[in-house]
Amino acid sequence: MEFVIRPRSQVQIFLDRIPVLGEVLQRPLGALGFFIVFMFLIAVIFAPVLAPYDYAKQDIPSMLQGPSRAHLLGTDHLGRDLLSRIIYGSRIALIAAVPSVSIALIGGIILGLLAGYIGGIVDDIIVIVLDTIKAFPAVILALAILALLGPSLVNEILVIGLAWIPGYARVTRAQVFSARQNLYVEAERSLGAPSRRIVLRHILPNILAPLLILAAMDLPVVITFEAGLSFLGLGVRPPTPSWGIILSEGFNFIRQTPWPITWAGLTLIITTLGFTLFGETLRDVLDPRLIGTRRA
Repeated sequence: MEFVIRPRSQVQIFLDRIPVLGEVLQRPLGALGFFIVFMFLIAVIFAPVLAPYDYAKQDIPSMLQGPSRAHLLGTDHLGRDLLSRIIYGSRIALIAAVPSVSIALIGGIILGLLAGYIGGIVDDIIVIVLDTIKAFPAVILALAILALLGPSLVNEILVIGLAWIPGYARVTRAQVFSARQNLYVEAERSLGAPSRRIVLRHILPNILAPLLILAAMDLPVVITFEAGLSFLGLGVRPPTPSWGIILSEGFNFIRQTPWPITWAGLTLIITTLGFTLFGETLRDVLDPRLIGTRRA
């Protein structure tokens, strides 16, 4: 009996080098989520190449047209190509979501570490501040702050980051309470190691994984939230092609044509679905509490 050794493909070699990604892609929902996220990133990176027109180019005689050979997804009320605007809108979604989640993640980690490790009155003050921010619904908080600062992409990022900080801070605080009771932390403390070394070398690396998973799962929520603020006129300003602005402008002309709302809505749904599926599958792969479930 002869055994034939087949050469391994470059894809298999790549997945072996990144075992987490390989395990995600072995799951149908994870593979679907990764494919959607990958296509979203392709649109972000290669928007000038993929977009057939300038997203701000107006063609009044061609306004409110349906899908055609010249405009695959139709045009809006100013004759601008919807496909080009949706492709460029992916950049706005990413530019708003990633910095917002990063601000929330970094701010939440700092506050959570201070509250969880120091404790005492510092913990009480931080918890009171977090509860005060959390008491306001995110939309109401955003409306109040953006009404004072004015609508812009930078202000929108800062407001979303501020609204999401309490969630990360609470998770960090709970993880620190658990991690600081471990024997290796007690051993470091008994040897006279400074608190900064204990926090940065032993506690933070052990609590970072669930926070990164939470950040990945918050990205679709922030993308939707940004679109909602832009829909209300509190995000980026026209003619910047945010998906929320496309929805808002399409809503005003819904009796003449449904295409702007249809395409922008479907794009938002598919994108958030892809990030959600990928983030949940990543959580299932990395969460050690689910290892037994995955094996079963």
